[in-house]
Order: sequence, then structure tokens, then C-alpha cells
Amino acid sequence: MNALNASPTDDALVSAARRAVQLASETLQIEADALIQLQERLRAGDAPAFSQAVSMLLSCHGRVVVSGIGKSGHIARKISATFASTGTPSFFVHPAEAAHGDLGMVTPQDVFIAISYSGEASELMSILPIIKRLGVRLIALTGNPQSSLAGIADIHLNLHVDKEACPLNLAPTASTTVTLALGDALAVAVLDARGFREEDFARSHPGGALGRRLLTYVKDVMRTGEAIPSVTPDTGLTTALLEITKKGMAMTAVVDAENKVVGVFTDGDLRRLIETSQDFTQIRIADVMHTNPRSVRADQLAVEAVEVMETYRINQLLVTDNAHKLLGALHIHDLTRAKVI
Repeated sequence: MNALNASPTDDALVSAARRAVQLASETLQIEADALIQLQERLRAGDAPAFSQAVSMLLSCHGRVVVSGIGKSGHIARKISATFASTGTPSFFVHPAEAAHGDLGMVTPQDVFIAISYSGEASELMSILPIIKRLGVRLIALTGNPQSSLAGIADIHLNLHVDKEACPLNLAPTASTTVTLALGDALAVAVLDARGFREEDFARSHPGGALGRRLLTYVKDVMRTGEAIPSVTPDTGLTTALLEITKKGMAMTAVVDAENKVVGVFTDGDLRRLIETSQDFTQIRIADVMHTNPRSVRADQLAVEAVEVMETYRINQLLVTDNAHKLLGALHIHDLTRAKVI
């Protein structure tokens, strides 16, 4: 059999699997060690530079521009995105594109974060003199404090790692992990100093789950008008059941002449009633309704309505104003469709 077409033996497969797991474990350990070393430097001699960088970012009246080439460029994009989503206006600029017109996006009010592990990336270094002439403040992230980039920066943050996780010690692995982590550390420190809250995060992420939970109000999802099931206290039970069926909420509100809520009757109440009574024709809804039903206000967050439902193990809520007048009705399915749950 041609050796090129030969299938690997079971022993070879087992050996390859063991080798893969070993390399994976070593990779994670090398990168974890690099992060610990970064943490130790930050707690010691690098703390002043980090604090100065945070102060510079907080005082920025423009945008935080992040740039890098190659793998550093990919990390720079993510760091910029993290800043932007946590309250610090930011964008990524590619060094090569910057040299062909994109530098026009940079203003003197900006802060420029330049990322290069060697600190000598030619594409990046070629645009930095222009950045400096504009009066833009420069933060450099490099693995070499003696590099050209570190030398011209207003603030230098050290990314040095003892070795890459790559077995050849060539492919950026541990160094990119450390860069990403340091970028996250800067963003977290800045957002905390700004007093950035969950509500602020939600406004930057309206399409996400957190955004929906923190920006969706009961009034946005409640049923109103003719869609609200409601009857008066003297309504007969059979008529009330028709209202429940027609509106499809498995319940009906009971309101007085002024539209104030005086009770509620649900499918669960009906099942319990069936066990004790067979003749519904003489029963008024006032005789079998629950008084003082659970309700929420229209201006409450929809997630608060979910909490009420979960606490009391119910699937429907009435929406009332401060005078207990009926404004709407809410079913758990409404919250599910709105992706609040």
C-alpha cells in the first residue's frame, strides 16, 4: 500500500490525541502565567503608568482611537469595541489606511492607543509623527519599553511576556492574550470611574438580552383597549367565561363603574369552582372572584412584572394606575414574545 494512502494506526491516533491535549494544557498554562506576570507588574512598578493612562482616557474630549497591525490590529479592534460599548466613544483605525486618508478621522481632542508588541511596526510608526504633530495624546502598548514606539509615547504600558505559547515561540499567542486583557483592564477602570451602570450598558446594546430587560417597560408590551378582558361585578359567570375565551388571556379583570379594579377571575379559579359547583347560571362573578389581585404600573420595567409573576406563580397581571383604574393587562406570553424572558 502506498504510504501516502495508509491510515494511521490506533496507537498513532492515541499518541496524537495525547499530544494535542498536552499542547492545549501547556498553552493555557503559558498564557495564564503571562497574565499573572502582567498582574504582578501592574501591582508594582507599572501602577503609576496605568493610572495615568486611565486619567488620560477619562479626560478625553474626543474619541479613543485604537490602532495596530496584524494580530495586534485584531486585538485593537476588540479593545476599541469594548470602550465604545462601555461609555467611551472609540473607533479602530488601520495604520495602512490611516496613511492613505483615514488620519483625517483623528482630531487633536482624541487619545490614540497604539499597539505593537515589538514597538517597531513600520506601518504604525510611519503615522505616529503626524499624530504627535496634531497634538494627539499617545498611549503605547508594547512588549519592549526600549522600543521606538515606547520612546515617543506619552504613556507606555508594558506587555512583555517571557515566551509565546506557540511551540516555535513565534506566533503571537501569550502576547495577544496579555494585550487583550490589558485593554479590558483599561476599559473596566474607565467605566467604573465614569459611574457607568447597567442602564448605560443597555442603551449601547438595545438589541441584546440585557438591553431588552432594562429598556422595555410594561406599557411597551401590555394589552390595551378592547384587548383587555374585563367585566363588572354583577356579570354572570357564564358571560364572564365568554369574555375570558374571547380575549385569550385565561383570566378577566373585574372593574366597577369607575373602571377601578375590584377583582380578578382566572382559569385556575374556574377549575377549582368546577369541583364544588355544577350550576353556573346563578353565579355572579363577584361571588367567586379574587379581590385585591396582583398588579403592576405601566411605567415599571417589564422585567419587574416577570419578578412578580415568578414570586406569586401566576401567568397574568393587571396594569393599573395609582387610583387602581385598569389601564392594561399582561400575560407571560407577551413578555416571552418581547424577549424579556
